[in-house]
Amino acid sequence: MDSVKFNQNRPDLAGDRNAKKHYAIMKRCIEKGGRRDIFLGTRECQGYVEPCKFGEGESFYDNSDDRLFGTMVHGIDYPDETGRDELGVRLWNVVMKQGVIEFPRPDDETLVRRSLHKLKAKQFSLSNIESVDALYVELLKEGDL
Repeated sequence: MDSVKFNQNRPDLAGDRNAKKHYAIMKRCIEKGGRRDIFLGTRECQGYVEPCKFGEGESFYDNSDDRLFGTMVHGIDYPDETGRDELGVRLWNVVMKQGVIEFPRPDDETLVRRSLHKLKAKQFSLSNIESVDALYVELLKEGDL
């Protein structure tokens, strides 16, 4: 869980920086097939989410040549994540090597960034975010833990 990087541009959310909570959320999402549909560039190139142990078994692409997928959206740069009053987009050139696509971190300098338009950050506080303790109690009641 040392790979969890919290948004340092949001000191007001420092009380929500609980790696175990966010790991548990991610684990539940993967077990249920993800939170949203995922697409590798277009709706016609849909991906599916399921739990697996990396390196266990052989993949169809394990011994394949590199596959170039072209330029795709990596993510959105929101003002509360960047500290800038603008909405931006990150683009990257996707290459699958022997069945593996390495997803770069949002701060990777190889990403192409484009500003979309000016935008102020939304304001959040711990009063409108569920606490880890309340979530834990709720999950215990539902039998999800």
